Amino acid sequence: MGNMVKVGMADLNVCKAPDAITTLGLGSCVGVAIWDKRNKVGGLLHAMLPDSTAIRNNTNRAKFVDTGLEDLIKKMESMGCNKINMVAKVAGGAKMFALSGNSAIGNVGERNAEAAKVQLRKHGIRLIAEDTGLNYGRTVELYAESGDYLIKSVGKPVKTI
Repeated sequence: MGNMVKVGMADLNVCKAPDAITTLGLGSCVGVAIWDKRNKVGGLLHAMLPDSTAIRNNTNRAKFVDTGLEDLIKKMESMGCNKINMVAKVAGGAKMFALSGNSAIGNVGERNAEAAKVQLRKHGIRLIAEDTGLNYGRTVELYAESGDYLIKSVGKPVKTI
């Protein structure tokens, strides 16, 4: 087992086998994991909001699903990866607050998960697994060697997708 690379909130990073990459406490945020099986490279984006176009003067591209995913793919390509070999897994996007009605804030998790799917399709990267929605937080770990994406939640068994 190699090192565990940490990704903060509104952040992204990549790792190469035998390393793994993790991000803590995905609530309504989404953790978009991209894995290149040929090069054994894993990338992880911890995005907070679905769409950067709604915000002017966006300095943190990793905060948003659309620009964050674009940057993550570029970073993986700079390590010799090719979109043809990439697959994606998405976790998070929970509804953390019981707000009445379908308020935009209460629904941001769902919108993040949906944005991740739309952007992956746009980039031609196949989504092969997801663990999204519901009302609890998740910590995730992506293993570059196997592509296993571990989902850990308080009081629940560890899930591998």
